[in-house]
Amino acid sequence: MSASLLTPVAVGNSGLNNRVVMAPMTRSRSLQPGDVPGPLNATYYAQRASAGLIITEGTQVSPSGKGYAFTPGIYSPAQIEGWKTVTDAVHRAGGRIAAQLWHVGRLSHRSLQPEGALPLAPSAVQAQASVFIVDDHGQGLMAPADTPVAMTLADIKAVQAQFVEAARNARQAGFDFVEVHAANGYLFDQFLAQDVNQRSDRYGGSLENRARFLLETLDALKEEVGEDFIGVRLSPWCTINGMQQEPGEAMTLYLAEAFQQRNLAWLHVAEWGHAGGQPLNDAFRNALRTRFRNTLIVCGGYDANSAEQRLQQGTADMVAFGRPFIANPDLVARMRRGTPLAEADSATFYGGDAKGYTDYPTAV
Repeated sequence: MSASLLTPVAVGNSGLNNRVVMAPMTRSRSLQPGDVPGPLNATYYAQRASAGLIITEGTQVSPSGKGYAFTPGIYSPAQIEGWKTVTDAVHRAGGRIAAQLWHVGRLSHRSLQPEGALPLAPSAVQAQASVFIVDDHGQGLMAPADTPVAMTLADIKAVQAQFVEAARNARQAGFDFVEVHAANGYLFDQFLAQDVNQRSDRYGGSLENRARFLLETLDALKEEVGEDFIGVRLSPWCTINGMQQEPGEAMTLYLAEAFQQRNLAWLHVAEWGHAGGQPLNDAFRNALRTRFRNTLIVCGGYDANSAEQRLQQGTADMVAFGRPFIANPDLVARMRRGTPLAEADSATFYGGDAKGYTDYPTAV
């Protein structure tokens, strides 16, 4: 294969060793109580530090942003210290790492919320989806997402402040970047989508109004930590997590142009064509490339060859890999040598201990 995937790239003001990204993947292995990253998480990420960039699992910015049991946060002192352990381990191994900042919105359950409150969302529209909770015996199980309450203007401002605080915490914890999770049916994505966002105020209705919450938050983040520290993830035409009318071309291109105007470090596009969703066509990819000229990351069922083709076409600068990184901590080395990839054990994806997490061997 051509060496393009394995060549260095500049992102923001940082130089990365290659164009391989470890995609964000929920693994539900934070320490309890407190949703604190621990030594096992540090080992897991450091094992994969040969990626040009690691993007962490979704990391809730506040207790109300939580939608899945055993996922880490980045709002408490203990969590910041836990993440310092992770970033130190990755940096010692020569890697770069971004914290994915996450608020799930309506994709939650009252048992996961502070004082049993109902989840927050743009409108009181229940997601036809399930979330991962804990039963009375401490065991994880899936449960239907609760019907949320519509956010007040005060709620919106509070969540924006939580993202700013989370970005500040991420910098304190030693992260190289943050990525704002505005994809896959979570809170920002819920505001973007017309079927979920039924508001009649300045955050609902028109395309510009539905994008306002995200763009205002990015402006606040930029003022706090600088544009070179910030990436964003979107998922055009992705109908998972109960989304029926996922933002498509018009919204994505509008946001891409807005991100370029703000000179953000990257735009990360989650594709779902490999999983039965609508594939992204060449016309859309070219339009996206025209509007966003900083680092463009794509993710979705790629292997080394298809990733190389995407880079050669010029419609991406980096390619993210999810499941291949689970079972192949040395994925970059395997790509370089053409070594066959190991298969991940799906039974150990979520929760548990080192089994299926840090015990996958390298090829050499």
